[in-house]
Amino acid sequence: MRLELDVDLPGVLRPWGDVEGALVGRVSVPGWADDAEVSGRLRVAPVAARQIRYTMDFTADDGRRLHLDGWKSVSARRPVRSMTSLPVTVTDGDGVVVGEARLRFRLRGLEAFLASFRFPARPDDPMRPRWRGQAGRLEVWYTTLTDPATGTGVWLHHELVAAVAGGVRAHGWAAVFPPGEAPVFARFGPYGWGRPEDGVFAAGPVVQTGDRLTGAAGGISWDLRESGGGRPIYTFPRWAWERELLPAAQIVPKPAAIYDGVVRFGDRVLELEGAPGGSARIYGHGNARRWAWLHADLGGGDVCEIVAAVSTRPGLDRLPPLAFVRLRVDGRDLPSGDSLLAALRLRADIGLPTWTVRGRIGDRFLYVEVTQRPEETVAVDYADPDGAPAVCHNCERADVRIRLARRAGRAWKTEREWRLDGTGHAEVGLR
Repeated sequence: MRLELDVDLPGVLRPWGDVEGALVGRVSVPGWADDAEVSGRLRVAPVAARQIRYTMDFTADDGRRLHLDGWKSVSARRPVRSMTSLPVTVTDGDGVVVGEARLRFRLRGLEAFLASFRFPARPDDPMRPRWRGQAGRLEVWYTTLTDPATGTGVWLHHELVAAVAGGVRAHGWAAVFPPGEAPVFARFGPYGWGRPEDGVFAAGPVVQTGDRLTGAAGGISWDLRESGGGRPIYTFPRWAWERELLPAAQIVPKPAAIYDGVVRFGDRVLELEGAPGGSARIYGHGNARRWAWLHADLGGGDVCEIVAAVSTRPGLDRLPPLAFVRLRVDGRDLPSGDSLLAALRLRADIGLPTWTVRGRIGDRFLYVEVTQRPEETVAVDYADPDGAPAVCHNCERADVRIRLARRAGRAWKTEREWRLDGTGHAEVGLR
């Protein structure tokens, strides 16, 4: 007996997952059956259920419709043998067993097998919703900007939360940070979620499209036009965003955008013209255990983006924060390679009111210091898809110091240095 199958699984295959998809292909048994129009299902749960199960229907040479059922019982003691051995049972329309077999996967065909894998197509627009109906997912769109005339910061946060126990809600908040004053904060929602056909996010009065953000939350309302942005910054490795292989990932589709329009808060009107900022995205299973975030517009299209986080996954939650850094200077992104590997050479100290990131990126040394003044920071409580609480401390008027150095002999010589007073966008999240 020989099986030749094409399988279509929803999403990305993960060893710890439990996923089921459609299969089509061919079953051939010399002198007994050769059906090239087989259809069925494949369940892949090697860790969750210790099983990979094949079920399919096919037609024998004598016209009988037969059903094949088989599964690999995955064993940690014998992983190779259990993963390459497939016992199957074949029954007829009355459920009578008409045959049994034990198929084996030939390891010399492993290269061709792996080469046959195809991943889901990447969405053309990184701002478009990624959620595909799974429970236990969090999707975030957030825009931050600074008014160049007054120094006022603005934060617009949109969320889709698909709870573990079922139910989907769309909600969010807005905050305005006038210089030297307490932030003005308000929430909107929750509303039901309907995937917008032509936009990015829609929940009640709050709508985000490709180039416009409008909405109202409490005493805050906004009508903004977004232009420019530059090429996306993949703060996490690009594969992490596209293939969803980590518990969560962040991307900045528009790291150097310009905003024009109006923000109203209380009895005041903030008229924006050429306000620098950016729009970013998060998608995954929930918030980190602890995190720190920075978006620093360095001028001339140069940007520093940092996400330092501790995972909530058991075991990983005991590790120090991993700092994912992208520094765009003169159109070039540093580090130039995989930011996950680069994170292993960086150290993040997360705290309030000051947090830091330091270490090697390629052949350079980077030091970043972020200060969030308490009187200009707002605390916002979150809820993950599993209901776990978290609190973030956000400031769109943070002070930032960035030093980039190269080795000169036995010492480090400063190559570039930036100082931002009240124009950094930053956040610290705690449990």
